[in-house]
Amino acid sequence: MWGEIMETINKNEIKQGNVVDLTHEGHGVIKIDRYPIFVPNALIDEMIKYKIIKVKKNFAIGKLLQVIKSSEQRVEPPCKYYWKCGGCQLQHMTYDAQLAMKQSQVTNLFHRKAQFSNTIINKTIGMDHPWHYRNKSQLPIGKDREGKAIMGYYRQRSHDIIDMDSCLIQDDIHQDIMNHVKQYIIDYDISVYNESTKKGLLRHLVIRTGYYSDDMMVVFVTNGKKFQQASILVEKLKETFPNITSIKQNINNSHSNVIMGEQSVTLYGKDKIADQLSDTTFKISDQSFYQINSSQTEKLYQKAIEYAQLTGEETVLDTYCGIGTIGLYMAPVAKHVYGVEIVPSAIKDAQQNATLNGFENTTFVCGKAEEVIIKWKQQGIKPDVVMVDPPRKGCDETFLQTLLKLNPKRIVYISCNPSTQQRDAQILDSQYELQEITPVDMFPQTTHVETVALFERKS
Repeated sequence: MWGEIMETINKNEIKQGNVVDLTHEGHGVIKIDRYPIFVPNALIDEMIKYKIIKVKKNFAIGKLLQVIKSSEQRVEPPCKYYWKCGGCQLQHMTYDAQLAMKQSQVTNLFHRKAQFSNTIINKTIGMDHPWHYRNKSQLPIGKDREGKAIMGYYRQRSHDIIDMDSCLIQDDIHQDIMNHVKQYIIDYDISVYNESTKKGLLRHLVIRTGYYSDDMMVVFVTNGKKFQQASILVEKLKETFPNITSIKQNINNSHSNVIMGEQSVTLYGKDKIADQLSDTTFKISDQSFYQINSSQTEKLYQKAIEYAQLTGEETVLDTYCGIGTIGLYMAPVAKHVYGVEIVPSAIKDAQQNATLNGFENTTFVCGKAEEVIIKWKQQGIKPDVVMVDPPRKGCDETFLQTLLKLNPKRIVYISCNPSTQQRDAQILDSQYELQEITPVDMFPQTTHVETVALFERKS
């Protein structure tokens, strides 16, 4: 049937149609005899005029030309760079609609594409003020055609830098620092890295702020160690922003998309900055993984603690523990927290963070989760609750099989990618009931959604 339709849908053709659905990327869906056409920036219930720009066997992609009948959920994006910048994807949608879209994305994955139709999927937990939430900015530095320094986020689906002087999802102070650094690069003629020739010095500017502590770290990512103008940049920044607590240089000689290299040098101030989540303090280095949105992280972890149902008598195992954020958050209400992580520097940070907060009921070990868990089991350590917070690719299958052998009472699984969480849930399904999932909006104005799920051991 689709073969026949293909004849009628041609590239560059201009069409009209009703938008009936949204994809998980927030693109509008128009159907012609069940054949879907995906149109970015279109919303459900809109009548639109669009141009076909790509035709594939199972779908086509269109470009929005005109909104003939607009949705009630459409708003004017407040950011002047929105239509070209790749940082945000949903500013043309009311915030309530964004939250609903993220809930339905999770519902789709678990109720329709998998067999978890009895699982409760709660409404997405949103932010009171869904702007200026990023406590970390990573800004690529480049040059324009005239050779003038530029800084900002990449254009959609490219590595072209948009020269920006503001960004509505990063901390206000980050913008100010970004604009000053850009001026210093011009004033002092500092060399800038070129992706195609792989020559030049400054690659990225990374800024981190402590949400509660107001500590601030500025990191210059450089191609090579030699950084002649480091001292002048340090002086200028200290003069303009006296509350900067740390200025660092990170050396990245790899010519890849990885932002930071392994080696860092402190140019001024402290090696780490501090921040708080509830009553727990964390020291964060330039390379530590730390949640981007502090106020939403508290809501996420609160939900995780609620799911863990801790009474003070439980042994908790925190896998993929990073610098210990979730494990230490749970330590006051657990008997003992065991954390495991493959990155040695993160484990060192976790141990220091435990000492900093005076927790004596925590143990952090470096290694592969599946191997360390088995060792602990042999030592008679049996967790009641296992916390899982893997990277985007989800859990390793060997790890999941080890988890099934361990057979804890409950598993609380935090995910930044619900589709790999759904895949992992199907493996856990042999022994565990997936009770409920709560989506949390960690990244407003973007299509990302974080979820926390509760698995209970089947009786």
